[in-house]
Amino acid sequence: MKVTYYGHSCMGVNVNGVDLLFDPFITPNELAKHIDINSVPADYILVSHGHEDHLADVQTIAERTGAKIVSNFEIVSWFAEKGLQNGHPMNHGGNWTFDFGTVQYVNAVHSSTLPDGKSGGNPGGFIVKTPEGTFYFAGDTALTKDMQLFGEQNEFSFVMLPLGDNFTMGIDDAVIAAEYLQCNRVIGMHYDTFPYIVIDKNEAKTKFKEAGNELILIEIGKTVEL
Repeated sequence: MKVTYYGHSCMGVNVNGVDLLFDPFITPNELAKHIDINSVPADYILVSHGHEDHLADVQTIAERTGAKIVSNFEIVSWFAEKGLQNGHPMNHGGNWTFDFGTVQYVNAVHSSTLPDGKSGGNPGGFIVKTPEGTFYFAGDTALTKDMQLFGEQNEFSFVMLPLGDNFTMGIDDAVIAAEYLQCNRVIGMHYDTFPYIVIDKNEAKTKFKEAGNELILIEIGKTVEL
């Protein structure tokens, strides 16, 4: 699998030629101003929750690419009202098999209000199982014991965890999350975009290394192969 970081929590994952795009927030992000949104590929757009900093560019990208929007029922319905009918609604614990693999929508502890003030339903994350490996996109969340179950039920190739603290779990809790998830390869996200979530990257890498884990902080716009 190839993973591209577009800043904040926006991740692109290429699985056997299929492009999955998670939580697109690119054009409003000053740190990602060098990213050409018109060149971002997407066959599926997976949205963890309703906050602006996770779905700001969904409509623009979906209209250009025709990507299927995968999220909870409330968010998929909200985009359908905006004319984006190619959506697949889910809810917590549910699984669905797509052409690239199986997606499970799982619990996240956060909030979720859409940009116009409507309810974004309950926030979530995604466990994605593919022939090339299984990974977890946590979305915005606190540390939870649910992660322990996820680790017991899955063998993860890598996990994507928020690190920025204040609005989500921070570095120390993310280290514990990696332990719960039984995965020693962690891709960091949701950090540095705003003053509230700036992190010390060297400290973060050191803490993960001391716990026997690898923390991967991808430069915005760059791709790694895992």
